[in-house]
Amino acid sequence: MKCCLPLAAALMVLPLTTHAQAPDPLLGRNLAASCAMCHGTDGRSAGITEPLAGRPAKEIVATLRLFREGKKPATIMNQIVKGYTDAQVEAIAEYFSDQKPAGK
Repeated sequence: MKCCLPLAAALMVLPLTTHAQAPDPLLGRNLAASCAMCHGTDGRSAGITEPLAGRPAKEIVATLRLFREGKKPATIMNQIVKGYTDAQVEAIAEYFSDQKPAGK
């Protein structure tokens, strides 16, 4: 009976390791909060920087890639975007694209 204990223990753990963790549905919102200082709450800029709310996600991702690659001039965005993974950039872009622009 002792020989079956390790096998039984392994089988009990197996279901825990076969399921992937569901993505955090609030990830984009939480990451986008760091953009509020310059781009406004929910991407609705007060005019200092360009608004992000309602812009297509693909457009936001493309712009952030240009900043990351140094192909678009920036004062700080080229450094900020380097702190995010591609998946995080996509989550942020999706969040902003789902927001209604100011005045709409």
